[in-house]
Amino acid sequence: MKILTGNELLSGAAVYLDAGGRWGGEVQRARVFGAEDGDALEAAMGESVASGRIISIEPETIELRDGAIYPLRIRERIRAEGPSAPRLNRQTLAEDDHVSI
Repeated sequence: MKILTGNELLSGAAVYLDAGGRWGGEVQRARVFGAEDGDALEAAMGESVASGRIISIEPETIELRDGAIYPLRIRERIRAEGPSAPRLNRQTLAEDDHVSI
């Protein structure tokens, strides 16, 4: 199973193609393409490229887990859900503390 993902040209935001042919920021609303939907997937990619509004369009392999879309690639999970590490609050670091780079 696959979904289509890309970036909105003006904002750079990660977006996903929904069943209505619209691009939005919620991965759980993405249209799921099955193995039999290869032609529809290619057509949707072509239409999206032609619009000029979405760049870096890619099919992304997913699984459905308890009815929810779960991207298999960590890169896409980060794009959909946010960073995989906690955000650092610089004000909580003592002077001798450090963050490895």
